[in-house]
Amino acid sequence: MCPTSLSIGSFCIFKLTRSMNKIISSIVICILVLAGIVWFARPSGQGESAAVSAAQSDGALVVEESRNYNFGTISMAAGNVSHTFKMRNAGGEPVTISKMYTSCMCTVASLMMGNKKFGPVGMPGHGAIPRINQTINPNEEAVVEVVFDPAAHGPAGVGRIGRTVVIENNSGAPVELSFIALVTP
Repeated sequence: MCPTSLSIGSFCIFKLTRSMNKIISSIVICILVLAGIVWFARPSGQGESAAVSAAQSDGALVVEESRNYNFGTISMAAGNVSHTFKMRNAGGEPVTISKMYTSCMCTVASLMMGNKKFGPVGMPGHGAIPRINQTINPNEEAVVEVVFDPAAHGPAGVGRIGRTVVIENNSGAPVELSFIALVTP
């Protein structure tokens, strides 16, 4: 009787070990498949370089000054503040600006080209973001006026803030214009 129960116990342990091996193997395979997907989906340094090279040769929007502006210390009580960023098409081909939007509802931006004004536009989800579809020819300039309302967030909006304006275009990566401020009551 002992050999039989020993062999049944051994058989159960063998089946349990075999089941555990299958589970562990399945988990390892899943991890390897996911790692492979992540590996192949990651951006490659060569692709980014090619996109930058294409943008520089086919047309590129260049911001005349820094893409980052510091308003310094501003007061909610003093009202809205604004800044203009000048851009130029430094490439040899026309660049089409498809749309522009802001990172927060407290900020609006307008694009001005010659005597035409597009906007103001705000944050996606807080109103329509219209398509602009305006072409800037080589060596032409455009101006982006950014207006920030420091009181938009109420008393909770004091402290250091940072906001961004995104300009989507056909010359490569979107142009990002940003500003910071220290908001006081």
